[in-house]
Amino acid sequence: MPNLREPGAMHQRIVQFLTPAPDSAAARAMQRGKSPWTDAVHLLWSAWVFVVPVWNDDGWSTRWVVTTLVSYPLFLMLYYRCITGPRAQVRAGALALVLLSMSLLPWYPSGLTYFIYGCVMLCTSAGRFRTYLGWLAGLNVVLLAETSLLGYPWQAVFSIPLTSFIIGIIIKAEHASEEKDAQLRLSHEEVRRLAATAERERIGRDLHDLLGHTLSLITLKLELSRKLFDRDHAAARREVEEAEKVARHALAEVRSAVSGIHATDLAAELASARLLLESSGVCMEYEPPPSDLPEDTERGLSLVLREAATNVARHAAASCAKVDFVREPASVRMRIHDNGRGGIGGDGNGLRGMRERVRSLGGTLEISSPLRGGTTLLVVAPLPVLRLVATSPQGIDGVAAAAQGGHSAA
Repeated sequence: MPNLREPGAMHQRIVQFLTPAPDSAAARAMQRGKSPWTDAVHLLWSAWVFVVPVWNDDGWSTRWVVTTLVSYPLFLMLYYRCITGPRAQVRAGALALVLLSMSLLPWYPSGLTYFIYGCVMLCTSAGRFRTYLGWLAGLNVVLLAETSLLGYPWQAVFSIPLTSFIIGIIIKAEHASEEKDAQLRLSHEEVRRLAATAERERIGRDLHDLLGHTLSLITLKLELSRKLFDRDHAAARREVEEAEKVARHALAEVRSAVSGIHATDLAAELASARLLLESSGVCMEYEPPPSDLPEDTERGLSLVLREAATNVARHAAASCAKVDFVREPASVRMRIHDNGRGGIGGDGNGLRGMRERVRSLGGTLEISSPLRGGTTLLVVAPLPVLRLVATSPQGIDGVAAAAQGGHSAA
């Protein structure tokens, strides 16, 4: 064990005390992108410690000053420990605040403020809501019994149980909402992780199927050409030429496969956008996308949808969003609508990026965003049109004959 008398060991213990535990309230706030000092604003309520003497006959007496100088730093330390300590230790810190309050009540009415803080801090470790209500009821019964025995006027303590229940229930509801949001974020991350894993497995299978047989064939032909080199130069040359053709064909297939690696599945992106918006309190409805879109078009629409969903979650202040598609012979339309604040005056980085992606597809992007009327994005992307070379039976037969002749010549 380290010697606490050594300066290094003492410094290590202080740093360990000040560092938030991974499962503490401060650490969870940092994971949500908030400052670890966010909960420090609740310390403003401790001003009641200094206000209570207004209603006492003794006022700010010497005893009150001495008791405050001793108890208030202890209160701050226990509060800090409840915010930064491991979740399993929060109950002990909260009950310590309650015990501090009750031990000071015989001569220090300001200690009632510490009791409320103890009840509120208990909500992070009391588990289920009913369990927390049971703790609140039990602690307030003990408090009322003690203040009654000490001769406190009922007007002085009437508001304490009411305040502890109201604030405690509000904080408990906020924690439950934060935990639900965290679960939704985990679900969103899990969807992306599973999609990435499935994509890696697909790439591995495609490369194995694509290159395994081809490389084996090239190896066999090169071995055969090496054996024929001294006996039949013409046959060896043919084998090398065939190996070259196989290699070139394999290279073309690899390039085609690599170009589709970054293609994003539009249906998966819709599911991901729904998780993102629902974690932000936005209900999203969508129709299944067309199933016969070219890879480039599907990838472009997916990236536009991702950026649009991010903008709705961050800036729109919407409660509902909807995505629908219209498949036409020569184009596909994607419409994204939300009922948020609207009023988009100019293109930010997100809208400029969406316009560039739509422009690369040869399409158009229209935005309608009246103030307090929501925002509608309409993306129109062209699709390749299959054209018939001939419409008469003779023409079709002629095309078929030409194709057959080409195969025969090959």
